Amino acid sequence: MRAETQKSVDKIEKSLDLLGQRLDWETAPHRLEEFNARVEDPNLWDDPQAAQKLMRDRQMLVDAMETYNSIKQELSDNVELIEMGEMEEDEEVVSEAEAAIAALAEKAGQKELEALLDGEADGNDTFLEINAGAGGTEACDWAQMLQRMYVRWAEKRGYDVELQSEEPGTEAGIKSVAYKISGPNAYGWLKSESGVHRLVRISPFGKGTRETSFASVWVYPVVDDNIEIDVNPSEIRVDTYRSSGAGGQHVNTTDSAVRITHMPTGIVVTSSEKSQHQNRDIAMKALKSRLYQMELDRRNAEINAQHEAKGDAGWGNQIRSYVLQPYQMVKDLRTSHETSDTQGVLDGDLDPFMAATLAQQASGKSRADAQAE
Repeated sequence: MRAETQKSVDKIEKSLDLLGQRLDWETAPHRLEEFNARVEDPNLWDDPQAAQKLMRDRQMLVDAMETYNSIKQELSDNVELIEMGEMEEDEEVVSEAEAAIAALAEKAGQKELEALLDGEADGNDTFLEINAGAGGTEACDWAQMLQRMYVRWAEKRGYDVELQSEEPGTEAGIKSVAYKISGPNAYGWLKSESGVHRLVRISPFGKGTRETSFASVWVYPVVDDNIEIDVNPSEIRVDTYRSSGAGGQHVNTTDSAVRITHMPTGIVVTSSEKSQHQNRDIAMKALKSRLYQMELDRRNAEINAQHEAKGDAGWGNQIRSYVLQPYQMVKDLRTSHETSDTQGVLDGDLDPFMAATLAQQASGKSRADAQAE
């Protein structure tokens, strides 16, 4: 076996070892049996939310076991093909198997990164907020570009995307927007996107000058039934108002939008897409999620490191720069990961950036260390 192929085999075996540890492979079949027994309970759907969580947890275990087994089997099959091809001096068989192993090494590395999503809330659904920052109309347009980017990223992953609230810009774009994004490890992947995003481009609004715009992104996990968050009713203020949406299906004809202010922390959450009763429920869930995120920040230094540099949406606080003029470059300022495929990124190709941040966190490297490397 060629040295390069042997390196790929070693990488795959290392990934399998980590996947097995994260999965706790020895107990996985027994846990699946327990899930299957609970699924057969005729009273399972008496509590729809608990049933949905059970089904999701079961599917995540099934997917992890299938991934582990398929990588292991594919590695074994291709190693055997190489050995047979070398014995029979069939270079075509050897080359095909080596190419398959190289591709498998990339796949195993990606799955290894996904296995690192084992934080307390990484498996949860997530809320995503985007707010235009410094730059006026330019910033509102930039916020809308980010909105499109994240929706496309989520849809490519097969996640459900539910609009929670949206405030249009005065002339163009959006001032703010909030989504609930649901799917396996939605928070674990998106949490690295919290921070200020900076855009440099030629103004599309007739100025013909190069403009710099900012928008902030905030990601926090949806609190599920396993997490208890108590909110004192005396510490919140609930306001209702008529939504000023952009029109169409989101127009509210009554004062149905809800704004909840948590006075001790100053957190403000809104929902303006449904009835007043539904909006209040959505806003309360968002508030609990924000309070839970604050607790995660306090306890978890890794997550806190992502948010402490967020600051105001302006100079000096950005985590990523998107330069469209005078050259094409998107660069993450925490990991130094970069690409010249700006259109691909704006179309939702964010996985390499998220993976780089995840790997940096897993290695325990600081932002300064990563930049130095």
